[in-house]
Amino acid sequence: MKLSIIIPCYNEEKTLKIIIERVLKFKDLEKEIIIVDDCSTDNSKFIIKDLADLYPEIRGIFLEKNFGKGSALKKGFEEVSGDIVLIQDADLEYDPKDYSALIKPFKNTDADVVYGSRFMGGDYVRLHFFWHFVANKLLTLLTNIVTNLNMSDMETGYKLFKKSVIRSINIKEKSFGIEPEITVKLAKKKYVFYEVPISYRGRSYEDGKKITLKDAFIALYCIFKYRFFD
Repeated sequence: MKLSIIIPCYNEEKTLKIIIERVLKFKDLEKEIIIVDDCSTDNSKFIIKDLADLYPEIRGIFLEKNFGKGSALKKGFEEVSGDIVLIQDADLEYDPKDYSALIKPFKNTDADVVYGSRFMGGDYVRLHFFWHFVANKLLTLLTNIVTNLNMSDMETGYKLFKKSVIRSINIKEKSFGIEPEITVKLAKKKYVFYEVPISYRGRSYEDGKKITLKDAFIALYCIFKYRFFD
């Protein structure tokens, strides 16, 4: 079994080397690391090129325009060669030490999709942003209603799929709307979902957090769009 790790990146020069160091510590499976730069304006591109020169398992892809996380992920999904695909944000909110637990359902069960939940009791979760928590819970509830799933964290950054599963859908969203789009489309296809508890260290806006209230409304729109009109 081979693991493909997709890292969407936009202006993450402060954290990119650190997260790559943590990802490289995972030795349980053969892996490839695909960093998709969404036309960063800082030094991220140069850091990616240096990392790709140092480590043969790392490959950089550079988008010519800044479209958003959805576009970066879609490009990454097209390039992967592994059996399992894992999304890893370029910041330090999610800890690669959880990889072994996230991959276990693929080894031991009939899982097609695995989500890492921040609300199931990981080793640690930073207390942060009450209204983000409320918005997340509301969006997760609405997603559960339209998909008949009982997930606890639809907006999680840790999403894993069999390669054949994620390539079975046509992704349209260019921004953070990709999170509900993927979830709803895969649920409609009756794929088997699992959740695994993970740790979480949320960033503040001063630290570079990019999700806003506008993104919550986009996600709300996408839940109903991809359930009933697509």
